[in-house]
Amino acid sequence: MEIAEPVLDWYGEHARDLPWRRRGTSAWAVLVSEMMLQQTPVARVLPAYEAWLERWPAPAGLAAEPAGEAVRMWGRLGYPRRALRLHEAAVTITERHRGVVPADVAELLALPGVGAYTARAVAAFAYGRRHPVVDTNVRRVVARAVQGQGDAGPPATARDLAAVEALLPVEPARAARFGVAVMELGALVCTARAPRCGLCPVRDRCRWRAAGSPPYDGPVRPVQTFAGTDRQVRGLLMAVLRAADGPVEAPALAAVWADGTQRGRALDGLVADGLVDPLPDGRFALPGSVAPAAQLTHPHG
Repeated sequence: MEIAEPVLDWYGEHARDLPWRRRGTSAWAVLVSEMMLQQTPVARVLPAYEAWLERWPAPAGLAAEPAGEAVRMWGRLGYPRRALRLHEAAVTITERHRGVVPADVAELLALPGVGAYTARAVAAFAYGRRHPVVDTNVRRVVARAVQGQGDAGPPATARDLAAVEALLPVEPARAARFGVAVMELGALVCTARAPRCGLCPVRDRCRWRAAGSPPYDGPVRPVQTFAGTDRQVRGLLMAVLRAADGPVEAPALAAVWADGTQRGRALDGLVADGLVDPLPDGRFALPGSVAPAAQLTHPHG
């Protein structure tokens, strides 16, 4: 099914002006944007992305800082393990790739925190390589326009990559542009709850629309809650640590959540994930923010 040309034409007129799409954007900036955009809306990412690149415009700058500074700069984007992985990726890029983000998918996949989607996104969007880039928006457009289904259902990596690759233009640069164009179409027009079919550039060839837009009745992934979960408690604990100038006393962490059992479980999880350093004197700090020798000395003891 041919949808590339109308989608590319539509994108040329309606694409949002996002900083990571601008001409001359470095591969490092694209990698930062892709890591930040995982499960996080564009509006929340924009200020964090700009502040991050102002401080660390290249991987070497971040690699030279403690991991805790990456976690602090991550702010309230959520899923702060992404900050640790991005720091680890910066170290790897600096040490193994002379400070240059690799263009090869296999080498990108070898970077900490870089999975199938991110590797192909960086290769395509930063280097113009011909790779299928598949996110939730892309899967939804393909499911509707090509497969005639109201939704894509749970992901299946090999199947999804093959379905998108079959739609790519032959020329690598156009294939890369199509990747971001179809993603944008899913984000702005072919949305999950209220698709704007009248504005869609492929409405006349959309198989889902031709079938009468039947509701999706296949398997779905369970919706994750947030309020009252360990994830919420983790976020509250991390907010205290990010706001502090140095190590934090245990009572300051205890104040954010009354349930001591759940709070302890959340804190243990943060320690296990490498997001928090427990100090010998009972305080807690962001990773790498306290030198090993200094950990043994309490500032008030």
